[in-house]
Amino acid sequence: MTAIVRRSARVILLDGDELLLIKRTRPGGTPYWVTVGGGVEPEDRTVEAAAHREVFEELGATITAPKLVFLITDELDAGIGVQHIFVARLQSMNIRARTGPEFSKPERGVYEAVRVPFTAEGLRSVELMPPVLGEYVAANITALTEVASSSP
Repeated sequence: MTAIVRRSARVILLDGDELLLIKRTRPGGTPYWVTVGGGVEPEDRTVEAAAHREVFEELGATITAPKLVFLITDELDAGIGVQHIFVARLQSMNIRARTGPEFSKPERGVYEAVRVPFTAEGLRSVELMPPVLGEYVAANITALTEVASSSP
């Protein structure tokens, strides 16, 4: 059995009828869009705790209880990586409170919080990465909206 060597937590973050994403623009690169999130750190008690931390770091935001809805497995050199995909609703956001190397190292590019309509048309207006996540979200808009709105 191949070992899991990296875990990440990503959040399909809904605010009303909009999806909140990060538009990434690397120096000299073409922009692309990702869900909020990143790697699970040793100090994170759980993957869900990592999701909360990442949302605060990248957006200065708090969210409702995230619900795990999807897993993406990636083959890496030393083993496999697992992306834990959650869905949650935005509770509060102060973009000036965001922290982390993404915002202190210009060589990493620009991380811009953007909103798109949480519709098939809205999702087609951006290049959500990885493509398998974009396909999953587009195929499950109604179900994701319902799960995000349900009680824990």
